[in-house]
Amino acid sequence: MRVGVIGCGGRMGRTVLREIIAAPDLELVGGAERPDHPDLGRDLGLLVGETACGLVLRDDVSDLLTRAHVLIEFSTPEASLEHARACAARGRPLVIGTTGFSPEQDRELSQLAERFPLLLAPNMSLGINLLLALTEQVARALGPDFDIEILEMHHRSKVDAPSGTALALGRAAATGRGVRLEDAAVRVRDGFTGPRARGSIGFATLRGGDVVGDHAVIFAGEGERLVLQHLASDRRIYARGALAAARWLSGRAPGRYGMRDVLGV
Repeated sequence: MRVGVIGCGGRMGRTVLREIIAAPDLELVGGAERPDHPDLGRDLGLLVGETACGLVLRDDVSDLLTRAHVLIEFSTPEASLEHARACAARGRPLVIGTTGFSPEQDRELSQLAERFPLLLAPNMSLGINLLLALTEQVARALGPDFDIEILEMHHRSKVDAPSGTALALGRAAATGRGVRLEDAAVRVRDGFTGPRARGSIGFATLRGGDVVGDHAVIFAGEGERLVLQHLASDRRIYARGALAAARWLSGRAPGRYGMRDVLGV
């Protein structure tokens, strides 16, 4: 299967490149980055510390749309939306690991997915997607007598907060309770906030060092707490999940999918 990578000059993109190069069943056909990226023109193999592969980093995705069976993207919400439009026009499957989409951008992605296969996941690790399923089940079982707090920590360079994974965990908890996250979420606390509102879903964000990604969902009741936690120590778990998603998505009917579809969870 021929795979192209968009945003491959970034931390996650490079990891995806390295995993594709090592995979015997996949063929890397190119990579793209923004026009001002300092590594444009560099061999993709050398970019990730491997031997030269004869493909260079480009600032144009048109070649990838022609050559790849499926595209994988880790970039920015604006760029991902633009590329989703291009993939929709060509019917080219796209796996997006980008986070930070606004509600309006997310709605447009769903509309575009009516025309091509799109898999969007804020986190592609196996463990996190199992955590999402567990969070929904526990929230449904315990009910509003247990307060829900979602804690996440990432490296100092992460630009969006809360993380896309934390928001996905919030949505899973809200689904379990039969409410909308937008109505229950408390994303900022500062100053004299008063008592915690019953049924709210709180978020806390930490940034520092080189933390790959830590997430915890805390269910706090009277006299007891249940904590569901996932700690990521190697960025390759996300890249491997992205490749599993790409393998699964290729040849699918148009529609919007997620990692729970890939895993059958």
